[in-house]
Amino acid sequence: MECIDPVQTRDQQDLLDKNRRYYDLLWSDAKLIEPHRFNTWPLVQSLVSTGGRRLEVAPGLRPRLPLLGTQFVDISAPALADLRGRGAQVVLSQVNSLPFADGTFDLVCAFDIVEHVVDDDGALSELSRVAKPGGTVLISVPLHLAYWTAFDDLVGHKRRYDPPDLLAKLAQHQLVIERSAVFGMQPRSSRLLDLGIWWLVNHRERAMRWYNRSLQIALRFQKKLRFVPGMIATDGVDEVLLVCQKQPSLAVH
Repeated sequence: MECIDPVQTRDQQDLLDKNRRYYDLLWSDAKLIEPHRFNTWPLVQSLVSTGGRRLEVAPGLRPRLPLLGTQFVDISAPALADLRGRGAQVVLSQVNSLPFADGTFDLVCAFDIVEHVVDDDGALSELSRVAKPGGTVLISVPLHLAYWTAFDDLVGHKRRYDPPDLLAKLAQHQLVIERSAVFGMQPRSSRLLDLGIWWLVNHRERAMRWYNRSLQIALRFQKKLRFVPGMIATDGVDEVLLVCQKQPSLAVH
């Protein structure tokens, strides 16, 4: 019988509650951004053109996969309500307990999520489990603990990844990196970041108006994603986007 660690269970629930409070407030005031507005759209177009079932986990109001024909999972009811209102298929659930059968999806997308959960191995296991063998799994994660800032605390990050540890975790869950690219839209200026956090905490309504306007501007200046085979050189890289392939399970004789 598997032993349940009450401390880890409490930590998981505390972090889930923190993330849900933060993102319910955020998505209640934010506007949905269409997938084609992001620099991930050319990649997404190439992947969805082959057909098949697709899943995006924890999109909030920043979905990267097409709204129609994609199954979305999130912990935030306000985000799911907006997505449902745009015709998307949605379900309220967590990345560690996806309500789908093994090998359901040809394409699985999880941007900026596994760093938010206590049991990231459980999250990666679930993302791998619901992907078909040979299917594609898109994952983005922040790198390097040395780059930790107040932003990580605010948005509910549990960790940043050292690249060798990340590669080992992916391999453990039958995910092989086909290609990767530098990713993320976090402000480079620590002063600007600290100012934004202060306004969000102390003057939320005005901060959200600023956030929605500034994001529209930032979207216009996104850089084209430049993919390389395998894992990119990660020195100085804050966040990485990984295009992984789900490997078939090894047969046991």
